[in-house]
Amino acid sequence: MKIAGSFLKIANDKEKINKLNNAVDQIHFDIMDGKFTERATISLNTLEENLKDINKKIDIHLMVINIKKYIDEVLKFNPTYITFHIEATDNPEYFIKYIKEKNIKVGIAINPETNIKKILPYIKEIDLVLIMSVHPGKGGQKFIDISEKINTLYEYKNNNKLSYVIEVDGGINNETIKKIKKADIAVAGSFITDSGNYQKQVKLLRGDYNE
Repeated sequence: MKIAGSFLKIANDKEKINKLNNAVDQIHFDIMDGKFTERATISLNTLEENLKDINKKIDIHLMVINIKKYIDEVLKFNPTYITFHIEATDNPEYFIKYIKEKNIKVGIAINPETNIKKILPYIKEIDLVLIMSVHPGKGGQKFIDISEKINTLYEYKNNNKLSYVIEVDGGINNETIKKIKKADIAVAGSFITDSGNYQKQVKLLRGDYNE
């Protein structure tokens, strides 16, 4: 399982973002508009400066209503994935096609209460499914057990010979990560960035840290 580092709580600190970049497999980039979520992230111009030394794959998670606007704005970050929320649109096909036209891999995110069936019509067209294990918009929330959804997606992928990546975001620490073993990517934010030793926290997530 890969560890993606979320810099939501350290977005204003370039030095800490660089430290996170050095500790994790890839970077998870949350963008919130203050409409789909209660609060908004800092300006993309500020983030552009703070992220300029990132050398890991970037996975952009759009928690926004105006999806097309933000897709256009984040292209400058050269992301590997752009993920949008199924709950934010009545026309997922349009955004899947639009992102693919930019030669970027496509992800669909679902909130904890959203049924997996809602994304199944599109699942053969996408590269990633992001399962939220907290409600979108705020770091440091308590983990919601979504292991049943992971198992369903894992079995569906294998039974249908598909290749999408399963990612889980929210409340991940060295205990909750044990509940998502069939996921491909675990997104961790506070567990890493609230610590003074990012490398140690990532090792704890991997289960290979020894005192």
